[in-house]
Amino acid sequence: MNGAMTYLLTKNLKKYRGVTYGDLLDMMHEDLQNVNESGCFAEKFFKKIMKNLLLQKPQISASKPFDESLLKEDHPKGLKTWQRLSILKTNSTGVKCPTCNMMNPIPTYDRSGSRDWGKDCPIEKFIGKAKEMISGHDHVISSKKPKSLNTKPSPLHFSGSSSGTRSARKKALLIGVTYKRKQKLEGTVNDVKSMREMLITDFGFKQENILVLTEQETEQELIPTRKNILKSLEWLVKDCQAGDSLVFYFSGHGLRKIDFDGDERDGFDETICPVDFLKEGMILDNEINSIIVWPLKKDVTLHAIVDACHSGTVLDLEYIYNIQAKKWEDNSPPSSNARKHTDGGLAISLSACLDNQEAADTSAFAKTMSGAMTYLLIYILKKHPGGVTYGNLLDLIHEELNKVNERGCLLAKFLRKILNDKLLQKPQLSASEPFDVYQKHFIL
Repeated sequence: MNGAMTYLLTKNLKKYRGVTYGDLLDMMHEDLQNVNESGCFAEKFFKKIMKNLLLQKPQISASKPFDESLLKEDHPKGLKTWQRLSILKTNSTGVKCPTCNMMNPIPTYDRSGSRDWGKDCPIEKFIGKAKEMISGHDHVISSKKPKSLNTKPSPLHFSGSSSGTRSARKKALLIGVTYKRKQKLEGTVNDVKSMREMLITDFGFKQENILVLTEQETEQELIPTRKNILKSLEWLVKDCQAGDSLVFYFSGHGLRKIDFDGDERDGFDETICPVDFLKEGMILDNEINSIIVWPLKKDVTLHAIVDACHSGTVLDLEYIYNIQAKKWEDNSPPSSNARKHTDGGLAISLSACLDNQEAADTSAFAKTMSGAMTYLLIYILKKHPGGVTYGNLLDLIHEELNKVNERGCLLAKFLRKILNDKLLQKPQLSASEPFDVYQKHFIL
C-alpha cells in the first residue's frame, strides 16, 4: 500500500528530472484522473458504486508567491524557479528538460484515460457498437415526432351524448410528467401508454373518452401544466351520472408541504407536481379533492391511481386501509369545517406509497423505465383476467415488491443495500367509504 500522492510524486520526479512545480502538480492531477477513468465499463461501474475513486486534489502552497513556469538563476528575490517542460513537436514522443537537456518519454495513453488493456472487454465493445449505431441514425431519431395519444378532436372538446339522456360511460384522464434536468423522470410516458392500452383492451374504455396529458403532445392545452391539469380534472367529472366509471391516473413527482388549514391528521398536505410547478406551484390534495371528489353523484365511481412520491392520501379520502391490521382506519379531517366527502358517489384511490415514502421510477421489472406500482398493477391485472379483489391486488403488489428486493445472488442483494436501491414503497389504498376489500372486485 502507498499514499497516492507520495507514489505519484516519486514516480514523476524520477521520470522527469528537473520538472517545474506547475508541471509536477498538473501531472499528479492527470495521473489521479487516469486511474479513476481507467479500465473497462464494468471496472468503472464497480469503482463508482464502491466509492473507490481517488477524489483527492494535491495542493501547492508557499510562504511567498512565485512563477512556477520560469527558470531564472538571477531572480531578483533570489528565488530559483523552473521553466515549463517544452514539447518539441506535435509528433514527438518525449519532452526536453530545460536543465539537463534530457529527453523524457511521454505516456502513450490519451488524456481521456482510455488504455489499450480495456479494449477487449465485451461490454466496451458492445457500448462502442451501440454508439456507432446511434450516431449513424441521429437524424432519423430526432426528426421523428411522437404520435399523439389523444383522438382528434381532443377529448376535451368531444361532447359525446348529451347529458340527461345518455347511457353510463367510462371516462379517463391520464397524466405523465417527464420534467427536465434534475427533476427528469424516464418512465412516466411509458406508464401512461401502458395504462391507456389496458383501459382500452381490458376494461372497454373508448379512445375518444381518454384524455392524455404529456410533454410529447403538440397541442398546448395537452401539456401537463398546472392550468391544464386543473382544467382536465374538471373535464373528468363534468356531467357525471349514475353508472359512470371515471379514472384519474397520474405519473410524476409528488411532494408534501406543511398544512396550514388544520385539515390533515399528519400535519402535511400531499401534492402532485405539474411540469411548471417551480413557477406556477404544486397542486394540493385539497384542490384535487374539491374538484374530482365533491361532485361525485350517487352510483358514480372514481378510481384514482397515483404513481408519485408521498401520494398515500393525495385525494384526502376519509378512510385508509391498513394492510397489516387488515382494516379501514379513519382519515377524516380533524377540523369539522373541512369537507372531504363525495355527493353520494364512491371514490377509491390506489397510491404508489405512504405519505412519508418515495416511489420508484425503475427498470427493475422490464427493459424500459416505469413506475414500480404502475408496472405491477398492470402486470397483476393482466395475469388475472378473471378479476381480482382489492385486497388480493394490494397483497400481490406488496409481494412482488418484496420479491424484487430479495431476488438475485448475495452480491446483488449487497449492492442493492449499499446503493439504497431497494423498492421500499408500500402502496396505499384509500376510499370515501369503507368496503370489504376481499369481496369487492377491482373493476374500472
